[in-house]
Amino acid sequence: MKIAFDDAGSGDPPLLFVHGWCCDRSYFAPQVEHFGRSHRVVAVDQRGHGTSDAATDGDYSVAAFAADAVELIADLALDRPIVVGHSLGGVIALAVGASRPELVRGVVMVDPAPIVVSDEMRAMFGSIVDMVGTVEGRKGFVAGMFAPSDDEARKARIIDGMSAMADDVAQAALVGLIDFDGPAALRACAVPIATIGSLSPTNTQADFMAHCPHMLVAQTLGAGHFNQLEVPDQVNAMIEQFLRLLP
Repeated sequence: MKIAFDDAGSGDPPLLFVHGWCCDRSYFAPQVEHFGRSHRVVAVDQRGHGTSDAATDGDYSVAAFAADAVELIADLALDRPIVVGHSLGGVIALAVGASRPELVRGVVMVDPAPIVVSDEMRAMFGSIVDMVGTVEGRKGFVAGMFAPSDDEARKARIIDGMSAMADDVAQAALVGLIDFDGPAALRACAVPIATIGSLSPTNTQADFMAHCPHMLVAQTLGAGHFNQLEVPDQVNAMIEQFLRLLP
């Protein structure tokens, strides 16, 4: 299975950028440009996304995505990178940090998908699985991810781009997210970790801190779910501060 990626820049620590559900590596373009000036940066298309191959076994679990990231770290000889993930990619970054802490220096989750999932939230996502199996269903789901202040042209591009994802991949990846034991991963994550929420993060600071007391919790101003694109200066500054605080 071919996994597509961009590899640019130089400098320590390297950063591995992992995009979200139904997205691709271009969704971290502002961060790749910014951090590529002083760090080695790798942005990956996850299995079934962008120009990467679909999974031959149909496995789109968080564990499978995390295993791909671990393999890429080894193949590219990345020296304990910071894994930065958006949305579902944030959950995958957490999974890497929790399962293979010796391979990474830290984890940054950019407005991660739900990690501490209530019974009510689980029931809601269960009903969404069928909806996202169609283009129109995905359009409606994605349209709810934005803040009123978000750029309208960017919003339209994101909705169209995410809606073009293969139906089976979209559904399977969402099921994989629902099945992931987020609280257990938070408890197991011993590496430095931060979350950068949007205007309406899906988990609260209390949710995170109950399972991972050493987590740094931040939030951007005036941006919806795609805050790394809407307010890149805020997100970049927070990642920079995270790097400064590393032991």
